[in-house]
This record gives sequence, structure tokens and C-alpha cells, in this order.
Amino acid sequence: MRPACAATSTTPARYDSRMTSTGSENADSKNHAPCRELSLRTLDDLEREIAAVEAADRAGTLQTCGNWSAGKVLGHIAAWIDYAFDGYPMNPPWFVRIIGRTMKGPMLKQPRMKPGFRIRGAPEGTYGVTEMSVPEGAKRLRNAIARFKIEQPGPNPIFGPLTKDQWTRMHLNHASLHLGFLRV
Repeated sequence: MRPACAATSTTPARYDSRMTSTGSENADSKNHAPCRELSLRTLDDLEREIAAVEAADRAGTLQTCGNWSAGKVLGHIAAWIDYAFDGYPMNPPWFVRIIGRTMKGPMLKQPRMKPGFRIRGAPEGTYGVTEMSVPEGAKRLRNAIARFKIEQPGPNPIFGPLTKDQWTRMHLNHASLHLGFLRV
């Protein structure tokens, strides 16, 4: 089981899963906050969160507070980890790459990505949005994590070359955002 974190706790937890209310079970991510504020710190934290999502799905208690199903969330995170090895489905313009390289440091210091970022021309505002079951999404994400642990990704199309620690932080920030839209 993953550690529980009380909203008033002063003891630092491995990651923060405090609940916040969005007031909507079908929220537009650009205009609503996730229902949980996650800040995954390690790949082990991510793997525990996957297990918690699977357990809640099996128990029939898993809820979403965003536009995507839990399976789509897990598959999306997996897709973006895999893009680092297999290539990205988009090629950002030169000015985005220049701006991205200057924003790399501040972006990596955030505990999670901010909701609402959309890629122009992408389905649903991003890529990797195939609908799938929770077991299928969990399997894909575990496979992507296993691959990430043993292989070195290529350069990021926006931020350029990244160290393994920077790649890890980016993937954990991304996962923290999307898994925050699931109540486990």
C-alpha cells in the first residue's frame, strides 16, 4: 500500500496525495485543478501509485475528476515516456525550442506540471490519448518505466539533452499532474 498523507501533517512524506475538491467530476483541465495534489519523488512512488490505481479499480472505488478515464491517463504517461526513446509525434518550431531550453531549469523544479497546456493540432490537446482499460494502461506504464530504468533517452524536442535525473524529474512531474485527476 502507498503511504497516506494527512492534509495537516508536518512530517514530510515520500509524496503528497492530499485531496482537494474540484467541484466537478468532468472537469476541463485548463479551468480546474486536479482532485489530488501529487508530488511523486521517485519511480518507486510512481509504481506504488499505479498499484493504488489498480487496487481502486478492482474495488470499484476509483474515480476520475477530469476528462479522461484512468486507463487513458496511465497510457498517456506511458506514451510520453516511450516517446523519449521512439521519437516524438511532433516537431516544435525553432522558437519553442529556444524558449524551452531557457525554461528547463524552472520547469524541473516544480513538483508537478500545471494543467491546461495544449499542443496545437494534437488530438485532445496532446498525444498518447488512446482509450484503454486500467490493466492495459498499468501494464504499458510499467513496461515504459522498466525500459526507462535501463535505457538512456535521446534529447527532448523542447528542452534538448537531459541527464537521467532530469528525465526522471520530468516524467514524475508529468505523472503527478495526470494521476492527480484520479481518486484512489
